[in-house]
Amino acid sequence: MISSFATYLERWYENFGRDLPWRRTQDPYLIMLSEFILQQTQIVQGTSYYLRFAERFPTAVSLAKATEEEVMRLWQGLGYYSRARHLHAAAKMIAEKGFFPRDYSFVRALPGVGDYTAAAIMSLAFGEPYAVLDGNVQRVLARHFGIGEPVDTTQGRKLLRALADEMLDRKHPALYNQAIMDFGALHCKPSAPLCDTCPLVGTCQALREHSADRLPVKSKRPAIRDRYLTYVYTRSEDGQTLLHRRGSGDIWQGLFEFPMIESDKPLLMAEVEQRLNCQLSINNCQLQLVAVDVRHQLTHQRLHADFYCLTLPSANECFPTTFWVKESDLDKYALPRLLEKLLERLKT
Repeated sequence: MISSFATYLERWYENFGRDLPWRRTQDPYLIMLSEFILQQTQIVQGTSYYLRFAERFPTAVSLAKATEEEVMRLWQGLGYYSRARHLHAAAKMIAEKGFFPRDYSFVRALPGVGDYTAAAIMSLAFGEPYAVLDGNVQRVLARHFGIGEPVDTTQGRKLLRALADEMLDRKHPALYNQAIMDFGALHCKPSAPLCDTCPLVGTCQALREHSADRLPVKSKRPAIRDRYLTYVYTRSEDGQTLLHRRGSGDIWQGLFEFPMIESDKPLLMAEVEQRLNCQLSINNCQLQLVAVDVRHQLTHQRLHADFYCLTLPSANECFPTTFWVKESDLDKYALPRLLEKLLERLKT
């Protein structure tokens, strides 16, 4: 029997739910694509990327045939680039299978697919009774049922998982999952929830106890780490520039960047010049300061970037692990969003 909790949410959704492009399909590949894009990305930004990917790679087979460089270039600007690699790898597994199996074990084993994404694909594409549990759902459940346990602890996740499974409308899992996610995003918002017009007003414990602003409870977040990066856009007089491809074990794995010096504090221009003189054996190199302390926020890191321009007479000199490319070909290489911002400064 469907709970009144689910009934109220589904009625609310029929009137106020969002019309999103991936909700107009039951294609499991396109639903998977939307879920990968929306991990760590707001819907406003993610929608244009979804439409772009769906047009360029409308099937898992078409994405599987693409090169990593093509995928990364199309993903550029979204951040969290491991998502793009996982999406590409998942498409290859599906293409190798020949179809998208209606099998939770297969879906859950795809690269980059966790419990939430697997439940979303199974319920939205196949109508299977799997309850989603993302941040919006956690917030709705924690407030409605007065869960004081931190939602990012083992015990908190266990409690919420049990509630999510119990409240699920097993006959209409897609409708219910979309309803509770939209309700959390639009009505039971992180701040300033619309409690006065809540359809669950008669049963919400947080509303009765005036505790909505304190729920859900989360453990103390890790401290933000500051990193200081000095980029040197190095160009030759014949229109080439130096690039370096980032390795594994750090942010922006596999993306391209300009020669960079990382330090534990901001560097003075004289210090940058000294390092360049040593690495390139150039006397009195002429640096142009383009931008200073351009900040870029990641989940647990705050980047502080200084940006210089250095012009060399020819493309003979080279920093270690860098290579020359034509400046006119830069748009063929996937750069971090931070460097896109710095390039915009250079053009102004």
